[in-house]
Amino acid sequence: MSATESAPEFGYIRKENVMVPMRDGILQATDIYFPARDGAILPGPLPVLLQRTPYNKTEVERSSGDARWFACRGYVAVMQDCRGCYLSEGDVNFLIPEAEDGYDTLEWIGEQEWCNGKIGTWGTSWAGWTQTAPAALGPKNLATMIPNQSGANGHTSSVRQGGAMELRFIAWAFWHSATNSQKKLKSDPSIDPALNLGATPFGDWLTRLPIRKGQTQLKLVPPYEKFALEILTRSDYDEYWKHPSLAPIEYMEDFPDIPVLFVGGWYDSYTRSTFENFLRLSSLKKSAVRALVGPWTHGGNKPDLTYAGDVEFGEAAALNSFRQLHLRWYDCWMKGMANGIESAAPIRIFVMGGGGGDRAGSGRLFHGGRWRDEYEWPLARTQFTDFFLHEDGSLSTSPPDRESSNTTYRFDPSNPVPSIGGNVSSLVDLGALPPSIADPALVSRGTRIHEIMKAGGYNQVEGPDFYGCEPPYLPIGSRGDVLVFETEPLENDVEVTGPIEVTLWVSSSAPDTDFTAKLIDAYPPSKWYPFGYALNITDSIMRLRYRNGAERQEFLTPGDIDKVVITLYPTSNLFAAGHRIRLDISSSSFPRFDVNPNTGEPIGKNRGQRPADNTIYHEALHPSSIKLPVIPDQV
Repeated sequence: MSATESAPEFGYIRKENVMVPMRDGILQATDIYFPARDGAILPGPLPVLLQRTPYNKTEVERSSGDARWFACRGYVAVMQDCRGCYLSEGDVNFLIPEAEDGYDTLEWIGEQEWCNGKIGTWGTSWAGWTQTAPAALGPKNLATMIPNQSGANGHTSSVRQGGAMELRFIAWAFWHSATNSQKKLKSDPSIDPALNLGATPFGDWLTRLPIRKGQTQLKLVPPYEKFALEILTRSDYDEYWKHPSLAPIEYMEDFPDIPVLFVGGWYDSYTRSTFENFLRLSSLKKSAVRALVGPWTHGGNKPDLTYAGDVEFGEAAALNSFRQLHLRWYDCWMKGMANGIESAAPIRIFVMGGGGGDRAGSGRLFHGGRWRDEYEWPLARTQFTDFFLHEDGSLSTSPPDRESSNTTYRFDPSNPVPSIGGNVSSLVDLGALPPSIADPALVSRGTRIHEIMKAGGYNQVEGPDFYGCEPPYLPIGSRGDVLVFETEPLENDVEVTGPIEVTLWVSSSAPDTDFTAKLIDAYPPSKWYPFGYALNITDSIMRLRYRNGAERQEFLTPGDIDKVVITLYPTSNLFAAGHRIRLDISSSSFPRFDVNPNTGEPIGKNRGQRPADNTIYHEALHPSSIKLPVIPDQV
């Protein structure tokens, strides 16, 4: 064991369900794991690591073992149930309580004799928000953070996106409420059976959106129904969304000046947030702010995997140990160990692609890739290049010269385009309890969950495993409401690394509608894939009532031509020679996003829907395009 790394030289002793008071008197259930030797707690004070989770602190630790692992290496590890969850008091209120509750927990830890005044945090997804939310209030004893796959602004790139609703968070309310065993929430003994033994799954509610107050099983758990309807219907960027818990990026001037490692994945649901957080915080603070992004989907264990969906990236894609990386980070910044972390590059990314496209032993497409250190974002050597849409379906760097050229398609909300992979998480259903078990607290959540929408990279062809697809399972690009634009086969490799924007000139017959954009790496036919393979790289959406700003709605004048900018999630992909760069334009991606009814009714409250004739312009005065961050070959 290196002298620059904490050794596993201790045992541990756990104190369960210490009730930590918040400023309003609510008590949060907290487990504390102390390093121990010979059956006695190691004398303090010691550095402390904290994770606050809505996913049952006991189950999280049972499955991961992280707190015990850190305790055996000389850290006091603290696990806490978030407000309204499991053994903690209070009511669930989406992410809103996390700023103050997290701050109060940090203050309480700092007052304990076993804390040496240095507190680090860790956790994924919601447990990433629980790190950045209290940081927005400027806690004095927070020493470092590792938010893995977490948000920056819930309105722009995680809860809502381009004005549309990411339905995964409505799904979250359904499955989380069923598994949450808090006594107050389920004081009526009939509630748990109602939610877990035969309740309508969220996948079925997708056929009857938007959900309505009192009409789903969420009426049995009012705190969940309240926040689900709130995030569904509050579509303007108002004070609700500007809360520190939902928009920590707005408060980064108040963050303590501490080392922070932001971790993300190219197929994660928070990719854009990872870079937004990194850029904003590093511009404001002197301490080490780093970003690590691999080819991963969403989840705490995903950095240890080599694949995302149906795509294999090779052994190099997986970290040797994500937990070991955490330890090196904390050892450096909390114990002063010089282990190389202090001199690492600010950005480390995995450049996807270049793998040859054979079918790997796992049955997945072998896309390949490699790690690379970088020092700024976007990369200083980026050549931002516009690829223009043309009426013949081509995509090229030559702007259109036609005086009049456009393509119109019919977008029918009753028949949305299915989501085939992508940057998603938590869009799942909860399966039935095992036979003879009636208490959901006795069953691991993970054993009951099954995906409604699959995350990661997939061939853009319909299939039985994708929601909303029906036989004969044809390519997505063959639909009448999907416009496909692609380059000629590339003569040389083209690396695309960085932020991506699509600019569309559009009109519609509706007062409000959506446009979607999806970047695809189109493989040529091969012996492994005789019809080629259309690999989704990144995508996004724009609801046109918000085309001129997220804080106010501005409806369309049917027939007028408007400019729309769609911000895709950033990526890093090598489009190999012989491949094509492809861009798909449409008006829906379901069930990833809610479907625009095209009526202009208040979002989340519509009663009707109607088809819209949507038009894309590709002419000299209205040149629709995608701006790609092309990285030149390094000499």
